Amino acid sequence: MVYTRSIQATADDLSTWTKYRKKLCGDCLATCCTLPVEVKVPDLVRMELVDKFEQDGNIKQVARRLKKEKLIDHYHHRSGTFTLSRMASGDCLYLHPDTRRCTIYQKRPDTCRNHPQVGPRPGFCPFLLKESKRGKDC
Repeated sequence: MVYTRSIQATADDLSTWTKYRKKLCGDCLATCCTLPVEVKVPDLVRMELVDKFEQDGNIKQVARRLKKEKLIDHYHHRSGTFTLSRMASGDCLYLHPDTRRCTIYQKRPDTCRNHPQVGPRPGFCPFLLKESKRGKDC
């Protein structure tokens, strides 16, 4: 089953976000996975995009490689933060298009691990009910 979404989560429209509660993710369309994801080198190592030897080398060179491979969009030298690339749909590269679940869940970056406790609106998430659940529980 393929899920479609009618709106895309954005950091600019925080008024539509839902107060987070346990088990909310089970029925969500994973709209948080459409937000930009900032990561640090340890995240990239965990995600197996950078090896442990590379992390001690020239990070600008690593950033150029990751950008060429279309795995990152930006590298912010001052903060040491990388912004992961997204698909044309706006989805995270690691979001499965059919199941709407993370394909690297065990290796996911800290930004994702700590959502929604940290982020644009702590304690809230851009919840959007899966179409398969609409009308049943609402």
